[in-house]
Amino acid sequence: MPAPRTVLLTGAAGGVGTLMRERLPGYGYELRLLDLVPVAGEPDAIIADLADTEALREAVRGVDAIIHLAGISLESTFDKILHSNIQGTYNLYEAARAEGVRRIVFASSNHTVGFTPRPEPGDPLIPVDTPRRPDTLYGLSKCFGEDLASLYWDLHGLETVSIRIGSCFPEPTSVRMLSVWMSPDDGARLLHAALTAENVGHTVVYGSSANTRLWWDLSTARALGYEPQDDSEPYAEKLLAEQGELDPANPDHAHLGGHFCTNPPIWPH
Repeated sequence: MPAPRTVLLTGAAGGVGTLMRERLPGYGYELRLLDLVPVAGEPDAIIADLADTEALREAVRGVDAIIHLAGISLESTFDKILHSNIQGTYNLYEAARAEGVRRIVFASSNHTVGFTPRPEPGDPLIPVDTPRRPDTLYGLSKCFGEDLASLYWDLHGLETVSIRIGSCFPEPTSVRMLSVWMSPDDGARLLHAALTAENVGHTVVYGSSANTRLWWDLSTARALGYEPQDDSEPYAEKLLAEQGELDPANPDHAHLGGHFCTNPPIWPH
């Protein structure tokens, strides 16, 4: 697929959105930014709620593709999750369909499979087709998003790459994150691959760097042309000295979703 020129980036003021809007223009993209709140240093950003269907139609009109990062990224009440992550994602897909946008890159999450047991060293990597076991209402909403993307491909020919993002931060901050970390530079590489790969239909991939302690299989991401360059291992010695190895007897450590399975962080808004 030729590289799209104009890409709508929803959730542009968020953590991942900020990291990506700093990097994606280097791949030749012209970004159109959307968020519920103002985007620092971007006076032309569109400020709109995903419930505003008219604003969404206007925001997607004329773009070549969409990167959908907007929504609640932690646990919250069902009503808030329903509004932002379920209804909001549906509204975006409907706007894209109506305006003829042909591809969306959807920010799914590793929390769609959060109750999957964490592999021990030497175990097989977790495949992308492992049964979904969401660990939160947040994770459940991302399962909905993946299924919505599948439906819109089959019904309307709207392609999606759903990326089950691990933890995209400048550097890992926990021992668990050594296995699921995606460097910001690798995040931009993966988004670029997802935007430009041919014939993706609806493809689900895991989103992380090529970590030495990797838990999941990156083969579907690599099939898009993604070539991760980074590894969390340089941070391992310091984090292990501070926090110790993961303990399979600790409920916080037993599953892929970590403490989301036991005491999830709550969305502050």
